[in-house]
Amino acid sequence: MGLVGWMARRTSTQLAAAMGVLAALALSGSLLITGAAVRMDQREKAALAALDDYGAMVSKLGSEASLSADRLTEADATWLSAWLSAFQDGPVGQARSLEETCRTGRGGAGVRFIRAPVGKPAGLAALETARGERVGRLGDDVHVVRLTQGQLCPSRAVEVVVVRRSFGALDIAVGRVVDRSGEAWGWAVAAVIGTGLLLLVIGLAAAAMARRRLTAAVADVSRALDRAAVGDFSLRAPETALAPELTELTRQVNRTLDRLDELLSWLRDSADQLAHDFRTPLARASVRLERLRATATTPEARKLVDEARSDLAQISRSMNEAMALRDGEAWVFESVRLDELAAQAAELYQPLAEERGVSIRVEGRPASVLGVRSLLQRLVTNLVDNAVKFSPEGGVVTLTAGVRDGGPVLTVADQGPGFEAEAQTPGGGEARESHGMGLAFVRAILKRHGGSLTVDDAQPGAVVTARFSR
Repeated sequence: MGLVGWMARRTSTQLAAAMGVLAALALSGSLLITGAAVRMDQREKAALAALDDYGAMVSKLGSEASLSADRLTEADATWLSAWLSAFQDGPVGQARSLEETCRTGRGGAGVRFIRAPVGKPAGLAALETARGERVGRLGDDVHVVRLTQGQLCPSRAVEVVVVRRSFGALDIAVGRVVDRSGEAWGWAVAAVIGTGLLLLVIGLAAAAMARRRLTAAVADVSRALDRAAVGDFSLRAPETALAPELTELTRQVNRTLDRLDELLSWLRDSADQLAHDFRTPLARASVRLERLRATATTPEARKLVDEARSDLAQISRSMNEAMALRDGEAWVFESVRLDELAAQAAELYQPLAEERGVSIRVEGRPASVLGVRSLLQRLVTNLVDNAVKFSPEGGVVTLTAGVRDGGPVLTVADQGPGFEAEAQTPGGGEARESHGMGLAFVRAILKRHGGSLTVDDAQPGAVVTARFSR
């Protein structure tokens, strides 16, 4: 579970790098193990050849003379030295010459050493004095000796497998030079390391391409979802082999978008039908109210007719706003200056504000937001309309536009009763209805633009803040 959990938390690039490193380590490890096995096989072959040489020497010495210590003379020792020089290269066709071994570094040359109780020793003295590693699997008297440069070959060091045994009064050491394969294995190791690095680079490149491909595919899906979030269902995620890992996801996203588009089309058609059904009765009611007002004989009756007409106008306005908010497919997003919208709304409502004895003040700094200009204009005018309508005579409505906490902000502050006072009004009252309907529409517009709305108590009055994301 630990390895599975670790792999689940890694990116494709990290996994590819890890696999490349593991592959390089595995190749290098297998090469080293194989090299050690081959080296051991070379030593075994050299040991067997040395044992054959020792058997041939013993057979020759046993047929030539008695070599017991009490009968061995200096003349015998001199003869042994001359005989060893002639025997040095071993049987013809079975060993390379010492000169060839020293020149090429290839193994196979035989080396000898004999020490008798009398006279001088004969052969290569380093075979007796050099310390070596005992190879137990080949025999207790078989050693691997490292001869440094100059001990056997003037220009190179060699490795020799030596058989050290006694024959009669003689101490005999017979060896064979092990084939020099270090250079070849060095090139092989370098080739494996280079292959591992190449695999690592290819893996990283493949992972980077896969990541770029996935990122591009995810960006396409995200772009289609972002467009759908603002009511535009014309864009679909590409269902191609560019990112096979996401093919099923893109198909599911597109099926979902198709279904949403179908449902929204049905809702639009239903809303159009409802709007058509409502407009005719509203128009008839308006005409009848006009006739009723013309026949009204008292001020109270005319006032009631005017209030009914105002209610019908509010219903029509709310229906038109809802229909405008519904028509998301007709929106065109552009850069809109909130400070300019605030100034335009203040200019539009200035006559109404003066009639009510209310002043409008604008404090604007450049602040741009990406959105639909017509909807943002409705948002600002709704807020200003509420603020002017419920401000007392002599009150001040303040519009502030600017950038706060890294995002565009628009605030509208009034000195009216505030929302808490309205909430305490029995039956909700006209103020609560107006603020509630207007703020519901404002919140819907802000949601379409990825923004948020907060309402604070100004004591007296209310401060409505519209925040937009960058």
